[in-house]
Amino acid sequence: MFAVVDIAGQQFKVTENSKHYVPRLKAEPNTEVVFDNVLLLNDDKSTKIGTPNVEGVKVHAKVLEHLKDDKVIVFKKKRIISYKRTRGHRQFLTRIEVTKID
Repeated sequence: MFAVVDIAGQQFKVTENSKHYVPRLKAEPNTEVVFDNVLLLNDDKSTKIGTPNVEGVKVHAKVLEHLKDDKVIVFKKKRIISYKRTRGHRQFLTRIEVTKID
């Protein structure tokens, strides 16, 4: 059984007991969050596709930790006019574990 869930504008394919890195959520670690924006549900017998969401289906997940992603270096250069800019960025992430799909 798997589901496709919309979390903070991004789509994730989740199964029970799977762990995912998602954009930062406003929830404390060791708390449960419920996602009701389920776009697709497959239970090995049939597939339900939402328009836009599947009615009555929710995904329960536990927040494990908040962390930062690896640093991404953004480098811009124009050769002739000696223009160089270096910037770094680290994305804020939340690690969740899906506990139940119902």
